[in-house]
Amino acid sequence: ETVKRTRGLEIDLQKIPLGDKKTFELLSSGRTMGVFQLGGSGITKYLIELKPTNVFDIMAMISLYRPGPMESIPEFIRRKHDSLLIAYLDERLKDVLDLSYGVITYQDDVLLIAIKLAGYSWEETDKLRKAMGKKIPKEMAAQKEKFIEGAMNNGLTSEKAIKLWSLIEPFAAYGFNKAHAASYAIIAYQTAYMKANFPVEFMAALMTAEAGDNEKIAAAVAECSSLGIEVLPPDINESFVDFGVVPKTGNIRFGLAAIKNVGVGVADSIVEER
Repeated sequence: ETVKRTRGLEIDLQKIPLGDKKTFELLSSGRTMGVFQLGGSGITKYLIELKPTNVFDIMAMISLYRPGPMESIPEFIRRKHDSLLIAYLDERLKDVLDLSYGVITYQDDVLLIAIKLAGYSWEETDKLRKAMGKKIPKEMAAQKEKFIEGAMNNGLTSEKAIKLWSLIEPFAAYGFNKAHAASYAIIAYQTAYMKANFPVEFMAALMTAEAGDNEKIAAAVAECSSLGIEVLPPDINESFVDFGVVPKTGNIRFGLAAIKNVGVGVADSIVEER
């Protein structure tokens, strides 16, 4: 809405290009403050190392940055930058793990591995998912035996079957399913796209959304400064209810409603009177 007001451009988030260079440069440089799911310092550090180049990289990072799967992040990054390191315990895993450089990343990966390599039916796989999710020791012991036996019956050596189980066991309880990861990644990409291409409007919108939190506003003002955007103090003749973009200078003017003890009602009245 702000971009439409300031630049006369209609942005349809469902139609933005998914390979925008500026967006991936922004993520790779660690300028993630305000970007959905990617704003924390820990995940930002990994993004700088990863240097994502597609939405699948964002999907994987959101999914792996959790207890358990987090241990796979360094290997994921290494394989991203050196395709010679991409290896599969069994060639049949390639169909399942090709977009994540051979690293088990999603709950779906575990389900498909059980079906393709251990001979599970879909119903049996759902029982495996529930057992892993609830971490029931007795059920997990039974599943481990079933999985290893099934994998060996499907051509894996005992050693490889045990190794495959050891890869999926710690991961499965925390794994995102792929659809969930994709939904998060698209919103993360959309916010990064807006910040990369329309930084002033993005930061004004971000500060409007965080108007009640002084700490976050202070962090956003600091981010604006590092982006070369000036946040001007409130002005009774120029400020609007929310944080707004000053058309002539491209700076941000502090919103009246964000001033302590003013509130939206009073701010609305001031703007209307003016």
